[in-house]
Amino acid sequence: MASFDPDTVRRQSVGIIGAGAAGLITAHILLQDGFERVQLLTRDRSVGGVWERRRIYPGIALNNVYGEFCFSSLPMPPPQDPMQKRLGGEDMCAYMEKFADSFLADPSKIRFETEVLNIRRAADSGWEVEVEDLRSKVKQVLVYDRIVLCTGGCSEPSIPESLSPDTAVKAGFHGLAIPDYSVLVVGGGKSAQEYGPFFTLRFVFTTRSISAFLTRLGVKVTVVFEKTDAFLAYPIELPQCLRKSRFLPIMASHSELRTRLGVCVGWRFLHTTWLGGKITRAFWDFLTWSSYKSLNIPEDSPLRNSHSLFWGIRTNEEGAGKRDSFHALCNEGKIKLVAPARVVKYTGDGESLLLSNGAEVKASAVILATGFGSSWTNIFTRETAKELGIGRHPPLADAEEYVWDYTSFRNPPSSNPRSQEWVSSIYRGIVPSRNIHRRDFAINGAFFTTNNGYAFEVMAHWISSYFLGDKMRLPSSPEEATKLSGKNAAWMRRRFPEMLLWVNESYSSDLAFWSWPQAMDDLLEDIGVPIMRSGGNWLTWPFKIITPAEIKNLREERRAKREADLNVVN
Repeated sequence: MASFDPDTVRRQSVGIIGAGAAGLITAHILLQDGFERVQLLTRDRSVGGVWERRRIYPGIALNNVYGEFCFSSLPMPPPQDPMQKRLGGEDMCAYMEKFADSFLADPSKIRFETEVLNIRRAADSGWEVEVEDLRSKVKQVLVYDRIVLCTGGCSEPSIPESLSPDTAVKAGFHGLAIPDYSVLVVGGGKSAQEYGPFFTLRFVFTTRSISAFLTRLGVKVTVVFEKTDAFLAYPIELPQCLRKSRFLPIMASHSELRTRLGVCVGWRFLHTTWLGGKITRAFWDFLTWSSYKSLNIPEDSPLRNSHSLFWGIRTNEEGAGKRDSFHALCNEGKIKLVAPARVVKYTGDGESLLLSNGAEVKASAVILATGFGSSWTNIFTRETAKELGIGRHPPLADAEEYVWDYTSFRNPPSSNPRSQEWVSSIYRGIVPSRNIHRRDFAINGAFFTTNNGYAFEVMAHWISSYFLGDKMRLPSSPEEATKLSGKNAAWMRRRFPEMLLWVNESYSSDLAFWSWPQAMDDLLEDIGVPIMRSGGNWLTWPFKIITPAEIKNLREERRAKREADLNVVN
C-alpha cells in the first residue's frame, strides 16, 4: 500500500466532476480539510445539478420519504410557499446557490458550461480530463492528481430507439417528442414561453409532476405506465420520531443486523423469527393500505398497480396530499391513466401511438419519462472503465455463499433473470475495488438513499480521509475489496429484486434506501469516529430524530483521530 504525506496531498489538485449537491459538499469538505486546489466542472450555467435553475418548474417539489435535504454547515430555510409543507424546486435551487455563494465563492473553484468529454489516467500519474467550453467550443485537456465523480444518475435520459425524436420524424409524427430532462426546462419560465403554443394541445406523458403541472394549465394529459411509484401518505402529519428516526430503517432490515444490544435483539426478532417476519410484513402492508386510503385511491384505480413499499426503492412522499396533486387530479378524472401498458411505437398516421395492449392514443406531443442511463458511459473509454472496474459485470463465482435467510424476506416478488447478473464492484459505493489502494479516485452521489444531504456529507468526509491517507478500515487488497463488493451486490439482488434493472450504475453503486442510517454508520466506523450518534438509550434510541447537526463536527473528530494515530506511530 502506498504511503501518503497529508501536506503533499493537500497541495495536489482535485477535479470534481459535477456541481450538484454531491459535488458541492465534497468540494466544501475538501477545502475545509486544507486541500488547496479543488475545482468543480459542470456543463450547467449555475450550480444545483438536478436542482439547477433551468431544470426546475412551478409545482416541482422534493418528494423523498425523509422530507428534508440540507448539509450541517447551512440549515435549510422553511419553504418559500407558506402553504407548501414540502420543499419546492425553488427552495432546493436557492439552497444550492446559497451554499455555493457561502462556501465556494472563489470563481476559480467552479468552471461552468464545461462539458467533460473524456476522463483517462495520465501516463505518469493523475488524471487527464478532456473538456469543451460550451460557449467558445474550445477543447482542452485538464490534469488533476485526483478525481471525484459526482455526476449522479439523472442527467442522461434513456430513450427507447422506437420512441426517439428521430424515430418520430421518420414515422411522420406531427407533434413533439421530448425527453423528460428537457421538460424540466420547458416548465422553468423562458422555455415555457418558447413552447407555450403547445400548452393548448393534447399530450401523452409518463411522469407525475410534469403531468400534474400541465393539467393545472388546462392541458389534456394521458399517463401511460406499466407500474407506478409507491408512495407514503397519511391523513395527518407523522411525528418526526417515526418519520425522521431509525424506526423505519429498523423495520426495513439491513445486510448486517448489528446495533445497540437492546435494539439488536428487537431487530433480530423482527427479521429472523417467524412471528417477527409476520409483524414486519404486516407493518409494511398496513403502510401501503393506509397510503391508498389517505389519498382516496379507488380499489380499481391503475394507481394501485404500483411498486412495493417494502421491496422497492421507487417511493415518493405525498404526505396528506393536496387538492390539485397528481393523485387528486387522477381521482377526478382530469388525468387519464392507461395501465398496465407501455408505448410501443408511433403508428405512422402522424398523430397516434400504439400501446402494448393494442390500443392507440392520439397525441399532439409526447414526453419521454423512460428513465436515465449511466452518466459515466460517455466520459470513460471502455478500456478506462474496465481498468477502474466501474461497470456492471457477472457475479463472482462465490456469490451464492451469501445468504440472508430473513423471515421478513419470504415470498419476494419475482425478478427479471437479467437482474441476477447485476454486480457492481464499487467498494462502499465510493471507490472502485480495483483502485482501492491508489487513493486517487472516488465517487459521491451514486449511493441511493432517502436522505441525500446527510449521506453525501458523510461520504465527502470518507473521501477526504481516504485521499489524505488517514488510517481507515479498508480492505487489505483489491481482491478483498472486490469480494466485499460482491457480497454487497448479492445483498442488493436479494433485498431489491425488482429494482436493479431500473437503476443505472451511476445512481446505484450502493442501495440503502430505508436503511441509510446503518449504511452511514458503516462509513463513520470506517473512518474511526463514533457511530449511532442520535443519542437515547436502548428503548428510546430508535425514535431519536436524525439530523445533519450530529455530523457537524466530523472534521474536528477526524483531525483529532489523525493526530492521535500519528502520536501512536511516533
